[in-house]
Order: sequence, then structure tokens, then C-alpha cells
Amino acid sequence: MELRRTAPLDEEPEPLVLVERPRPAPGHGEVLIRVSTCGVCHTELDEIEGRTPPARLPIVLGHEVIGYVAETGPGASRFRAGDRVGVGWIHHSSGGELENLSESFRATGRDADGGYAEYMLVGEDYAQPVPDRFSDREAAPLLCAGAVGYRALRLAGIRDGQVLGLTGFGGSAHLVLQVARHLYPRSDVFVFARSEAQRAFAIESGAAWSGETDEPPPAAPHAIIDTTPAWAPVLAALHCLRPGGRLVINAIRKEDEDRHLMATIDYAAHLWMEKEIKTVANVTSADIARFLAVAACIPLRPSVESFPLERANDALRAVRRGHMRGALVLDVACAGRTSASG
Repeated sequence: MELRRTAPLDEEPEPLVLVERPRPAPGHGEVLIRVSTCGVCHTELDEIEGRTPPARLPIVLGHEVIGYVAETGPGASRFRAGDRVGVGWIHHSSGGELENLSESFRATGRDADGGYAEYMLVGEDYAQPVPDRFSDREAAPLLCAGAVGYRALRLAGIRDGQVLGLTGFGGSAHLVLQVARHLYPRSDVFVFARSEAQRAFAIESGAAWSGETDEPPPAAPHAIIDTTPAWAPVLAALHCLRPGGRLVINAIRKEDEDRHLMATIDYAAHLWMEKEIKTVANVTSADIARFLAVAACIPLRPSVESFPLERANDALRAVRRGHMRGALVLDVACAGRTSASG
């Protein structure tokens, strides 16, 4: 499923086109992956609509990739044919501790072809073994929604017993909630979400409380992780943080629709009393490896709805509506079939 031009989804509701491409050949240090499943992330909308535009067009999107090694290139010895691997947002970088911040960072599906295809290439250092306890569909959202959410949770810096807030309850937050309850069993987790269905899902998933985005929670959180594409939740989160609290914004880009609200920020109400703002910038390969180990230990249970590859545009519109329960994935290995989502 190929993206040929960037445009707002409202103007171009079918941005991806099904095409035939030659099977790629792995270069030095690369592995060729036969893709089984690829998660659908809001960042794909940022790429399609030009907020984080692809390095070139046409390009294949997708950065929550689960597949099987089909072929190894010269010098690649980490995996064998048939090994199951995952690829996240990081496609290549410096390899250092702060490779997520490096100028050499390259993103899967933005700077290199990603997983909305039957085959993709990646350097072997940026493919990760996937724990056996997860199915392909369950594992796909762990590669970004889970791993980047895990990085956001670490940046939040809470201690067991402190209150954590989550703004938005989609593919990432429903995994962060499970991780937080495992790592900080004495901590209450509050969920702020615009959708009644998402709020109900949050309570069902173990949240101690759930309310509207601007609704006062039972207690002021020590930290809040914002997983939304909007600006209004940023102001709401800053307003209800306790003194010394931290807001972590877990988004590659924010949309422009309500950006004007930031002009209403009030220093005394939103920022004073040593409140902090952190942003999550990409993810490292070590983040993904560490998170997969934690996810298997818990074990996480992602809530997943699947679409066949040919219906990627339908899945993207579902992400835009924002009312899905958990994460969406594409069944790439079933390309050519016309089965309904399930």
C-alpha cells in the first residue's frame, strides 16, 4: 500500500494505493522480512498529512512490523531464515545511548519503506526478536504504541504509590496502563478521554478513575502522559497536575486544529509551582528490546482489531475517528483476501 502524495485525509480519504513492487534484495548487514502483521499508528496520519513528511515519495508506511526473516544479506549473522522479528519506528541511527536524538535517526515508513507491504528491508541491528508468548497480531502494537509508551512512562519519573494520569486511551495508553499497574502496583492510574467508550474501556482495563479531558480527577496526579494529537489536553493536564508534577507529551507531532488554545495558557494556573513538560522524541533500539522483555514478563494483553492490508485506508480513517478499542493492525500475510475486519 503505497503513499504517492501528502494531503489532508479529509481531502484524500484513500491516500494509499495497492501496487505491485519487485521483491527487494538485502544489502550488507540487512535482513529481508516477510511481513505478517503491521500495526496502524496515528503517526501515519502525520506522514500522510505532511506534519512529518516522508523523505521521499512514493513510500510505504508502517512502523509496527512483525514478520519472519526471508533472507539475510552479506555480513548479516544475527538472525536465520524463519526467525520472527519486529521492527519499530527506529529504522537506523547512530547506535548510541541517545540515538533517538541523533541527526542520523531514520524512521521506518517515513525515511525508509515500512511494513504496509509483503516484504521490507532493515539493518539487522534494528530488528528485534519477539517473545513467543505473543501472537503476531498481539505483538505488532508493542513495537511502537508499547515501546514509545514505555519510554514515556520512564520519562514520567513516578514512584510506586504516586498518581499517574493518562490523557487519551487508544493504542498506546491501553498498554501503558497495564505496564504501570505492573511496575507501580500501589499507584492509582486516572484516564482522561473524550469518548465514553474509551472511558469505559479504561475502567475495564484497571484504571482507578476515568473522566472527560477537562474533568477534575479525585486527586492531583504526580505525572500525566498525553497520547493525543490535540492541544486542549495539554492545557487540561497542566491545570490539574500537582505542584512539581510532570507532563510527558507522547506524540511525534500535534495537529493544528486547536493549536490556538495554547494562546490562552496562563502561567499561574498552568506552569507555576515547578511543573515540568517533557516530550518523547522517537525511540531507541534498546527501548524496544527492554520493553518486549517487560511485556512478556507481565504479560501484556493488547486489545487488537485487524484489517486486511487492502483495507489500510479504512483502518487509517478509524484511527482518525479515534474511537477504536485498543490498537488496529493490518494482516499483511493475508494480502489478496477480502475478509472483513475481525
